[in-house]
Order: sequence, then structure tokens, then C-alpha cells
Amino acid sequence: MDDSMVDVLIYLFEHYMDGDTQPPTDQDELEGELAAAGFSAGEVAKALHWLDELAAGAEAPVSHGHAVGSIRIYTDAECDKLDREGRGFLLFLEQIGILDPSSRELVVERALAIDHPWVGVDELKWVVLLVLLNRPGLEAAFTRMEDLIYSDSSAYLH
Repeated sequence: MDDSMVDVLIYLFEHYMDGDTQPPTDQDELEGELAAAGFSAGEVAKALHWLDELAAGAEAPVSHGHAVGSIRIYTDAECDKLDREGRGFLLFLEQIGILDPSSRELVVERALAIDHPWVGVDELKWVVLLVLLNRPGLEAAFTRMEDLIYSDSSAYLH
């Protein structure tokens, strides 16, 4: 299987984070299950580490107190990882109220932590979903993002 860390994250979300089933509490058991599902040990380790760092970052305050209408300026490294379409998608999510500035910053940080040279909009959608899932008080935004991901029609216009 040609898998990636993002594939492991999607698998975990679809099997455990968005349902009634709880993941195994023993990390070795979880790693064994993911290996049985066809994921490499390296990608599993990266995904679990990524989730641990997300959990640590999710404790940040929900708002930075940015002025309404302020614009995020991306660094060169961020622009290398997130192309114009991805950055536009994040702006779109802010404009429709799915992302607040704090959550956007956590999304950017988690996107930069993905072990790929660049992160496309499809991967970015999952990063946003996982960030919102781990941010208390943002359940409505999570539901809207989940609807956006699973809907057949694209609500995001270029």
C-alpha cells in the first residue's frame, strides 16, 4: 500500500474519531491494528506523533484578539508548503466562520508538520477537520467543516 501519514490520520478519523467506537487504549495494539490495515510502521509513528502534537496545541486560547478583517501574511516557508489555493481555502474558511484566527494558526502549524513537500487543499481539509475536532467549543464549526468535506458539491469557489 502506498500510504502516507495523512492516510493514517484519515483512517483514524473515520474509524474512531467520528463514531462510537473507541480506539485501543494500548498504543502497541493500535499500531498493530494500523499495520494490519496496511499502513507502514513509519507512517503510523509519524501520524501518532502528529496527533500528540495536535493535542498539545489544541489547548491554546480560542481567540488571539485579531481585529475583524485582518489579513494573515504567510512566510516564505509557509508559502512553499501551502500553495495559493490552500492559503485561499484557509481565508475562505475564516470568512465563512469555520476558522477563527487561533484555529487557523494551529491548522497552519499542523500542515507544516506534515511530512510532504507541500500540502494540497484535500489534505488541508482533513487537517482543519482534525484541528476543529480537538478544539473545545468549536463543535458547530467542526460540523460545518465535516459537511463541507463529505458533501458532493464544492462550496469552495476559486
